[in-house]
Amino acid sequence: METQRGAHIVWDWNGTLLHDIHAVIESTNASFAEIGLEPITLERYRDLYCVPIPLFYERLMGRLPTDEEWRVMDAVFHKHYWARAEACVLADGAAELLAERRAKGRTQSLLSLAPHEHLLPIVRRHGIEEHFVRIDGRMDTSHAGKAERMVLHLAALDGVAAERAVVIGDALDDAVAAAHVGARAVLYTGGSHSRGSLEEAGVPVVDSLAEAVATAERLAA
Repeated sequence: METQRGAHIVWDWNGTLLHDIHAVIESTNASFAEIGLEPITLERYRDLYCVPIPLFYERLMGRLPTDEEWRVMDAVFHKHYWARAEACVLADGAAELLAERRAKGRTQSLLSLAPHEHLLPIVRRHGIEEHFVRIDGRMDTSHAGKAERMVLHLAALDGVAAERAVVIGDALDDAVAAAHVGARAVLYTGGSHSRGSLEEAGVPVVDSLAEAVATAERLAA
């Protein structure tokens, strides 16, 4: 593609475009029950959540889970989560924002840690696939963060310079990934982290996707 004007937004999926935090909490508690952990509240989840996920469990348990515990928890989480994901809706205004930016000639892509084979069908079911110039989900079993994946994602975007790219996500890991490639980030409070946690990243923190898009355009101007 030719180099476009304005920000190129790299969207996160879970907790950002997809409003799935309650499905995540329910699935997390189902996985906790398998190894005898107490249920977690939304507030505590948002205060403690981090990537890679085993470190999140370490914060809760006071130790890293054993390999066997991790396999059980991971399998149970995904079984429950994908059963619930079908009922999750897009975040308020997400579909309209995506369509509006595309109509204005702005470019946007999607980079997620969700498995690619699950990500594409759910994006298609929500009718928004056409708004992205590229969609990348996780293609391996690694639970590492997005930094190295962001390198590959940005390299595959023809005509998008890092200084014009703005990552919009709901996790500190999104800001880390943006910084890793020399891009900017805007963090959204509707997902996995509390506002206080997000503010530790030192990037703009917003309460709506509309505000996130407006902030992204200002950052890239």
